[in-house]
Amino acid sequence: MTGTRGEDKPPVVVITGASQGIGAEIAKLFSREVPGVSLALLARNEAKLREVQGACAAESMVNVYPCDVSDADRLEAVLTQLRDDMGSPDVLINNAGTWHGEAVQDMTPADFDRVIASNLRSTYLLCHYLLPGMLALGRGDIFNMASTAAFEGYAGVSAYCAAKHGVAGFTKALREEVREHNIRVSCISPGPTWSPSWHNTGVPEEKLMPAEDVARAFLNIYNMDRNVVTEDIVLRPRSGHIVSN
Repeated sequence: MTGTRGEDKPPVVVITGASQGIGAEIAKLFSREVPGVSLALLARNEAKLREVQGACAAESMVNVYPCDVSDADRLEAVLTQLRDDMGSPDVLINNAGTWHGEAVQDMTPADFDRVIASNLRSTYLLCHYLLPGMLALGRGDIFNMASTAAFEGYAGVSAYCAAKHGVAGFTKALREEVREHNIRVSCISPGPTWSPSWHNTGVPEEKLMPAEDVARAFLNIYNMDRNVVTEDIVLRPRSGHIVSN
């Protein structure tokens, strides 16, 4: 891709949590609007990944890599295969995550660990394994998905709040580590966004943000001149704070 972004080749973009919701919309949007893009879609559900792959623009190269991105050994093997297939990625979108609602006194340690692993450990692991390639290329973009839960506290969602606070802090530190290496690091914090996880909650879809509009925020940040770093962006529904029944 040429132009103000100063790149000499179309990007290779890794998207985690790409099987549904915001991750799926990011994949479809990038496939339509970034000429020549190659997409690597990661999530645990291969069937849903294949559906997203089929919904992407036919002109784009789209590969799917089913895996649990919080499993270090499995992820390392998958990323080795990904680099063999597609070359070294220069865009990473850490979108994978899970939510668990339960009071602290009732939540099991296993559930707490699972939420931290899915949201925070996975973000670290992808950065750990893919940063060396970006440093060698001399460029890169990393988008870490946080949430309004990254700077607020919600009763009954302590594990998720802890994980997203961690993602926000990790992103700030990483940005300073790579600032002088032409690697931009952004933290995106959306509020309630429509996805399958909101089914049967009693919250009407029209009160939530459309996933495709949140996805467009990623593309808009990516398309800015490389001298522009969007450090943090917050998106909220017009109606404000939303609690499910």
